[in-house]
Amino acid sequence: MELLNKASMLLSYLRNKTLKESDYPAAMKKWYKKVTGRELNLENPKTYDEKIQWLKLYDRNPLKTTLSDKYAVRDWVKSTIGEEYLIPLLGVWDSFDEIDFDALPRRFVLKANHASGWNIIVRSKKNLNITSARRRFNRWMKTDFALIEGFELQYQDIKRKIIAEEFIENGGNNLFDYKYHCFNGKPEFIEYIGDRLTGQPRLMFLGLDWTPEIFTDGTYPLYDEAPPKPDCLEKMNELASKLCKGFPYVRVDLYALDDGSIKFGEMTFTPGSGKHGGWTPKEYEQILGDMIVLPEK
Repeated sequence: MELLNKASMLLSYLRNKTLKESDYPAAMKKWYKKVTGRELNLENPKTYDEKIQWLKLYDRNPLKTTLSDKYAVRDWVKSTIGEEYLIPLLGVWDSFDEIDFDALPRRFVLKANHASGWNIIVRSKKNLNITSARRRFNRWMKTDFALIEGFELQYQDIKRKIIAEEFIENGGNNLFDYKYHCFNGKPEFIEYIGDRLTGQPRLMFLGLDWTPEIFTDGTYPLYDEAPPKPDCLEKMNELASKLCKGFPYVRVDLYALDDGSIKFGEMTFTPGSGKHGGWTPKEYEQILGDMIVLPEK
């Protein structure tokens, strides 16, 4: 099944590369129907997913491209909230063969800066398969991520690089991820994800006061009860408020580490490429859609 999915995405990518930009709306509608089984209303979008699709095509704020760049965003974060919130950078290169692995620590994370999820988490450098990693990064560096799945056009004009960041974790082989969903320049709720490094992540949606919400998106199994409230919650709320200003919708990802520090993860403008379809209760697809006020085209 995984090979079939990869083959399907490759065919879609090759087809999308041949399109003119004027063809994108029709192609997006076909893609959306294929992956969700639903018709896409781009002319009068109402739901959360529909408005994410609209924003991908018509909210072409160039700052979104800068902030989607895993390398360029660092300067913006530094000037907006401070350098202390950045995960330390270990290196940046234009190609895989430029990387001096001897100079890197035992654990680190390699990322393609022009994509989402194109990372290799290195827990032990001595166990890293360099040949396999080179093959993956060489493929990624030749690929326009914007055209892979559903026209995430904020990634299209990013100058491609490979970066290495410090490996971060919480105790017990865990990592606590606080994803702030922000609407019209204001954080509204937190998507908390834990147990990522165990391979069995769980989640819960919570308000800014850490009260559990009644909805979820079906991505991961739910926690039975609210996880412990972080001591730095108010500070994270404040940082997310600063980072999301000026955007109709963005997800601001932060980490709270055991030493009390907060680290910036990324700015995500199109989570899951806007194909959730799994919001429960079902009415939250519309409720969350109502919260996004679309700008002028």
